[in-house]
Amino acid sequence: MAFVVTGESDGRVEIRDARGEDFAAVGELTVEVYVGEGHVNPQSPYVAELADTATRAESAEILVAVRGGEVLGSLTMARPGTPYADIARPGELEFRMLAVSKRARGLGVGTALLRRVIDTARAEGFEAVVLTTMPTMQDARRMYDRFGFAHVPERDWRTMAGLPLTVMRLAL
Repeated sequence: MAFVVTGESDGRVEIRDARGEDFAAVGELTVEVYVGEGHVNPQSPYVAELADTATRAESAEILVAVRGGEVLGSLTMARPGTPYADIARPGELEFRMLAVSKRARGLGVGTALLRRVIDTARAEGFEAVVLTTMPTMQDARRMYDRFGFAHVPERDWRTMAGLPLTVMRLAL
């Protein structure tokens, strides 16, 4: 399933499942956003996980936002009980690793990716969508707030390095 978002004057952005030929670009973009914008320490072992899209795709669904063959954004959807579901409980669809290229921000790419997650959750009968975010991810947090995600403080957790992580949930 794919759908298209029309950007300002930049043409159409397609939201679809990632293909093998997208994996390198997804990994590079995800590392660029998470490490390059200061959310993850470049020495963290998590960097290798962010870069390894092929392994993620074996047990999770990778979505991409593409325009003219260029990957502008991506995220990972994980069903409960699968290797990439850190926080999803039964009945919850989790998404992780949302990354949008700096040059594509403001075009609705993140919003379109998130809508696709919510649409998928509804279509598959999930009762909620959950995510983990970091205090430094203020742009993403504003988007989650606009969609109606609520902070679930009793589910907050910390990375192995001790960084605080915020869990948010959208009841469907």
